[in-house]
Amino acid sequence: MVLVIIKALDILEYIAQDPEKAYTLTEISERLDLNQATCANILKTLVSKNYVEHLGRKKGYRLGPMAFNLTNSLGYNQNLVMAAKPEMEALTDQLNEVSLLGIIRNQKRLVLHTVNSDQDLQVRSKTERDVYETASGRLLLAYMPGKEIEGFINVKGLPAPGVWKEVETREDLMRALEKIQREEIVITHSAKHIIGVAVPVKKNGKAIAALSVFLPEIRFPAPRKKEIVAALKLTAERINKRLDA
Repeated sequence: MVLVIIKALDILEYIAQDPEKAYTLTEISERLDLNQATCANILKTLVSKNYVEHLGRKKGYRLGPMAFNLTNSLGYNQNLVMAAKPEMEALTDQLNEVSLLGIIRNQKRLVLHTVNSDQDLQVRSKTERDVYETASGRLLLAYMPGKEIEGFINVKGLPAPGVWKEVETREDLMRALEKIQREEIVITHSAKHIIGVAVPVKKNGKAIAALSVFLPEIRFPAPRKKEIVAALKLTAERINKRLDA
């Protein structure tokens, strides 16, 4: 048996006792009789793979999205996914384009739910992506509190050259984020000719997720753009009402 794997599974099983509760490092290490440094290293690996979510030094750890994905469970952000799912299905039926529900976790854009289209040519998105690369990631970054934005930039740095062509300096990035929050929409054009359009999903007025549509550039002429943006905004409003009900 590989001892470190056993210890990692013990940690997951302990945290899984109450998926909504956050457990501190001290609590986990003492309960499982683990050396605190060893426990911290295992947790760091589990966080990097999204099996555990780190809520902050004082708040602790809880199960992450990949732990729920193993069984296709909606336990992770269940209310959000349940509220969004029927509206996203209606949106994809209307537009026949892929729709995604995304959040930021562990400084990555993470997809919580996807509805695929019937198009022969459609865009597939990885579950995890760099925040700067995606419309939903940029939008969610723009809605972070100022201190969290600063912390994100301090850790991740600026976008790599060519990823966000309007952004080269920290000042450029802050201006771009201010514009996104002001306009409440992001439209990205990738080098692979993929369009991403994202709008905020809000609960009690606070942006908690991003609703987005991805499609090939050839299906995004001006009239189609207006239709997609209008449908996306209307769908987000319907999700917001479900969350606030």
